[in-house]
Amino acid sequence: MTDTSIPHAEQSSETESGPIVAKGADGPDETEVEAGPREKKAPAESELFRQSEIAADYVEGLLDILDYDGDIDELVSGGRPVVEVVGGRLQNLVGQRGATLEALQELTRLAVFRQTGTPSRLLLDVGGYRANRRKELAAVAKNAVEKVKEYGEPIRLEPMSAFERKCVHDVVNAAAGVESESEGVEPNRRIVVRPAD
Repeated sequence: MTDTSIPHAEQSSETESGPIVAKGADGPDETEVEAGPREKKAPAESELFRQSEIAADYVEGLLDILDYDGDIDELVSGGRPVVEVVGGRLQNLVGQRGATLEALQELTRLAVFRQTGTPSRLLLDVGGYRANRRKELAAVAKNAVEKVKEYGEPIRLEPMSAFERKCVHDVVNAAAGVESESEGVEPNRRIVVRPAD
């Protein structure tokens, strides 16, 4: 039997760089997969920029259909293609807690896949939502780290998207004496911060 499904681009969404992450039934996270002989090398920056251009064209088409105005920037950052949309009246494209933005990002990744034939780790941001959310999540993570260090008890954070969990893991992993892991199943997957062993 041949698998004709489209590879899910979210498989490595919680990794900016580093180990390949496996996606199980409960979502992407901590499970590192040893690199084998079939491992593909990282795409060249020119290929990543091409992905961001394809994505920008797709997003521009969506904005035209929706009659929204926005400036679109395509770039490569942290080894992944990025498309940023800036302008007024874009909140509907973000949605409640970024849900609409996540859906648009998946559609855009599929558009890139259709043209390139390879899954993309494209990051889509609208109205600076992800940058602002990253700052908020850094504060949440720092607060959790302080409480875990002070009381020595694990803390379970609210359910978060893969992007949000990645932001929190980055902050917790940079702190000494604590560790974090994700638990649960989407859409209720959450981070637990606990004292390091």
